Amino acid sequence: MMPLIEARDLVRIYHVRRGLFGHPSPVRAVDGISLTVTPGETLGIVGESGSGKSTLGRMLLGIDDADEGEVRFEGRAMPVRGTSDWRKLRAKMQLVYQDPLAALDRRLTIATQLAEPLEIHRLIPNEHRSARVSELMNAVGLRPDQATRFPHELSGGQRQRAVIARAIASRPKLLVCDEPVSALDVSIQAQIVNMLRDLQQQYSIAMVFISHDLKVVRNVADRVAVMYLGRVVEEASSDVIFRSPMHPYTRALVSSVPRPGSPLQARTILQGEPPNPADRPSGCAFHPRCPLAQDLCRATAPVLRPIDDGRTVACHVTTGNDAQKAA
Repeated sequence: MMPLIEARDLVRIYHVRRGLFGHPSPVRAVDGISLTVTPGETLGIVGESGSGKSTLGRMLLGIDDADEGEVRFEGRAMPVRGTSDWRKLRAKMQLVYQDPLAALDRRLTIATQLAEPLEIHRLIPNEHRSARVSELMNAVGLRPDQATRFPHELSGGQRQRAVIARAIASRPKLLVCDEPVSALDVSIQAQIVNMLRDLQQQYSIAMVFISHDLKVVRNVADRVAVMYLGRVVEEASSDVIFRSPMHPYTRALVSSVPRPGSPLQARTILQGEPPNPADRPSGCAFHPRCPLAQDLCRATAPVLRPIDDGRTVACHVTTGNDAQKAA
């Protein structure tokens, strides 16, 4: 199947100044990432804070420019940001923000904000917009009387439902969800995740689901890409990742996911904190925290390579035999 969206060797570099008179140092927030998402598929992107997940999501949407590499949507290169072609593409790809209160305009009612995409992209005649707004509110579980309310008059879960309704108003083919449930209570998280899955099936939407919460990703993603310090260290189907994680970092993340009726006796505790992105370790960036690190890991950065079971892994130490043992 032809990819809906494809990233090829994406690189995003920021320049950070150390101290008042220091020289700017380059920080590779995204460092050579390639991935694809097919129509109707959900790709989960996981990793610790600072791994570059959100930057990658914004690059996929063309909100942040790539310093190297390219993004292709429906087989065509991403238009230059700010051009008319780029603005037209906004209707086909939307972002669901982490903080719904910050994503909504506090001065406008929910109905007005849901109608905005319809007006901006000229999708529906004026006389039909009210009916479309009601349809969107019903699709995300909001009551008709909440249409005239302002964002501060809704709960956190209701605000996130409004944000999702606005995102699907233009009938997009791709949603990039950036930590969409991290600010919500656990019970509300499950409702929002289930709603996203229902909407995905109803409208045949592809999703890039960015999260540090593997419990949520496990329930929603078809495939999972694990990021560490700007690079993908492992990618595979969700079943493979959670059944037999191969990279030491992935193993540590998966071991922290609680399973009903099973104690966390085999949990892997990572030592130390992620390195400073402006001062990357030599070789494999994970080697200062890796229990399996060898001299080769400290000297040479591993390349993401395919494995027989359909996954790709960037690690010098782990092999196919290791994955079978872990299973």
